[in-house]
Amino acid sequence: MSQTLKKRRGEQPTQRHIPLSMRFKRVLRAWQLYVLLAPALVYVALFKYWPMYGVQIAFRNYNPIDGFSGSPWVGLDNFVRFINSYQFGQVIGNTLWIAVLGLVIAFPVPIILALVVNQLQSERFKKFTQTVLYSPAFISTVVVVGIMFVLLSPRSGMVNNIIKLTGGEPIFFMGTPEWFRPVYVISDVWQNAGFSMIVYLAALASIDPSLHEAAKVDGASKFQRVRHIDLPGITPVITILFILAIGSLLNVGFEKALLMQTDLNLSASEIIQTYVYHAGLQQAQFSYSAAIGLFNSILNLALLVTFNWIARRTQQASLW
Repeated sequence: MSQTLKKRRGEQPTQRHIPLSMRFKRVLRAWQLYVLLAPALVYVALFKYWPMYGVQIAFRNYNPIDGFSGSPWVGLDNFVRFINSYQFGQVIGNTLWIAVLGLVIAFPVPIILALVVNQLQSERFKKFTQTVLYSPAFISTVVVVGIMFVLLSPRSGMVNNIIKLTGGEPIFFMGTPEWFRPVYVISDVWQNAGFSMIVYLAALASIDPSLHEAAKVDGASKFQRVRHIDLPGITPVITILFILAIGSLLNVGFEKALLMQTDLNLSASEIIQTYVYHAGLQQAQFSYSAAIGLFNSILNLALLVTFNWIARRTQQASLW
C-alpha cells in the first residue's frame, strides 16, 4: 500500500516511510526539547562512550610513551595472568561475598521500609520518618567511615563500651577480617536504604486508592492489603530495580572499601575495585588493571542479560 493511499484512508505512514525532510522539520519544530537533551547526550558521549576507545590497552602491553596504537598487542595475556594469579580466588571471592550479602540483606530493606512508611496515618509523622530515613544518604562516605572507626574503636568506641558493660571482651571490628563484611553491609544499609525507599514510595503512590477502599469494605486487614494490593502493585518496579542491581552486582563500592581497608583485614577487604586501584595506579600496571576492570564489566553484563532474559521468560517486567 502506498503512502498516498494511506493518507487518503486517514492512516499515518509508518516510521520507515517518513521522508528525511519531514523528520528534519519535526526536529526543528521541537528544537527546544533537543537543546535540553543536548547536555545529557554530550555527557554520555564524552564520559561513557569515548573512554571505550581506551579499553584496547587491556589487550596491549601499554606504554604511555608509545600510546595506544604504538604499544605491542598481547591479546588475552593480561586476562590469563589475572586468572592464574594467586589473588584471583581471594579477590573474586571477597567481591562476591560482599555483593551477594548486600543484595540479600540490603535489597529487601527499602521495600519493607516503604511498605511500613506508606501505612502511617499521620502525614506529619510520615514526612518526619522519611526525612530521618533518607538523610544518611547525604552524608559523605568519608564521614560515614570516620564515624564507624570512632563508634567501633576497641578502646573508646561506644559499641565496645556496651560490650564491656555486658561482661564481654572488646572486639577490634575494623582490624578483624571476619567482621569486615558484616560492618560493610550493615553500614551500607543504614546509609542507602532510606534513599532507595523513595522509589518504592513513589510506586506505592501510583496505586489506585479505590482498591484499598474496596478492600476495607470487604474487611481486609492492613497486612492483607499490603500483601494483595501494595506488593503486586510495585512488583514491576521491584523487578526492574532487581535486574539493575544484578547488572552492577560486582561493582562493590570502591571508596568505602578502600577507606575501611587496613593491613589487618586485607584478606577480606581486597575486592576487584581496590585491587585494580593498587595494580593500576600504585604499581602502574595499566594494561593488567584495565583487563581486570574489563573482566568485571563483562561479568556484570552477562548477569544483566541473563536475569533480564529470565524476567522476560517469566512474564515479568524487564529492561528490554
